[in-house]
Amino acid sequence: MKRWKRLVWLIALIAGITFCVPGQLHAMDGVSAKSAILIEQHSGRILFAKDAYTKRRIASITKIMTAILAIESGKLDDTVTVSARAVRTEGSSIYLRQGEKMKLRDLVYGLMLRSGNDAAVAIAEHVGGSVEGFVFLMNEKAAEIGMRDTEFANPHGLDDAENHYSTAYDMALLMQYAMKNEEFRRISGTKVYRAPAPPGEDGARVWRNKNKLLTSLYEYCTGGKTGYTKRAHRTLVTTASKDGVDLIAVTLDAPDDWNDHIAMYEYGFSNYHIAKVRGERVVKKISDPFYRGRLRAARDLQYSVTEQETGELRVKVYLLKPRAEWKETPSRAPTVVGKAVLYLNKQAVDEVPIFYEPEKGKSSRGFFWQVFRFLGVRGDG
Repeated sequence: MKRWKRLVWLIALIAGITFCVPGQLHAMDGVSAKSAILIEQHSGRILFAKDAYTKRRIASITKIMTAILAIESGKLDDTVTVSARAVRTEGSSIYLRQGEKMKLRDLVYGLMLRSGNDAAVAIAEHVGGSVEGFVFLMNEKAAEIGMRDTEFANPHGLDDAENHYSTAYDMALLMQYAMKNEEFRRISGTKVYRAPAPPGEDGARVWRNKNKLLTSLYEYCTGGKTGYTKRAHRTLVTTASKDGVDLIAVTLDAPDDWNDHIAMYEYGFSNYHIAKVRGERVVKKISDPFYRGRLRAARDLQYSVTEQETGELRVKVYLLKPRAEWKETPSRAPTVVGKAVLYLNKQAVDEVPIFYEPEKGKSSRGFFWQVFRFLGVRGDG
């Protein structure tokens, strides 16, 4: 019986507790979080995961969604009048006063740096018309991003509703989406912010970021959001950048979250780098001075890989059959004529469109000749 118990325990350990790429399982055994994930920001590649798809309470990392919706509303310069409901919100606060007027931008800083629950409600009421209306927007955005195991019931993450949860994976998706926004990156990475003082007081409110990774513990940290409630325990989402590699880490219910994130980042930066294939290099292989105009890739191809995987990367170029609408006119915009795809071990990991830009007033005969020349050629590695 003891042997069977040991076997069952071993199978359970291998099957679901920790998943790590590449297979250095021992390197991350010390992660304290019940759920954790590390992804590369550009591609979303999962570099490490521990029970990352289990639904859990998320506390104030909820405010990442609140912040990005406020930013995307285009109302950051609006003046918000603080309601009684906002002032009465329990938990962490930036100590707003009923009837006080504050720029939405300042409220977002108070939300992200000091985790103000009062700021969260004030933002929700202004952007969504009501807290309930804002929650609707939160869940719409979650569906748009692909957060399939998430439901929001409030803008702050307090334990006042049962239907408020997410997963480590979904929160990584949210942070990946938010980090594409320049304003969000600026706010998330701010260590100290000064906002106008309450009415009748001199000076300014000074808010210092609660994210200790950003302010003191980890030099490569670029931003993030902390969280805690009695039911969710400690939650944390952070970002870090080093040597051109941008990572996102998430932990849920983690008693030692600062060290969890540092350990994941050190693992990621030690084992992965960004492999790039320049767009100019891709089109150079298919371009020819015979035709008038040029081909260009929309951007460089790139993906996070280990040293061992670098040699497994391949690029293939696919060109479309020529169409009549590609015929050149003086005002013709660049036309998508194909795509370049980056493969890792036969799996597509990145792709970019290829454009043809005709020279005005010149014949496109050469271009069609070039396309015909490549018809039937499925790839260029």
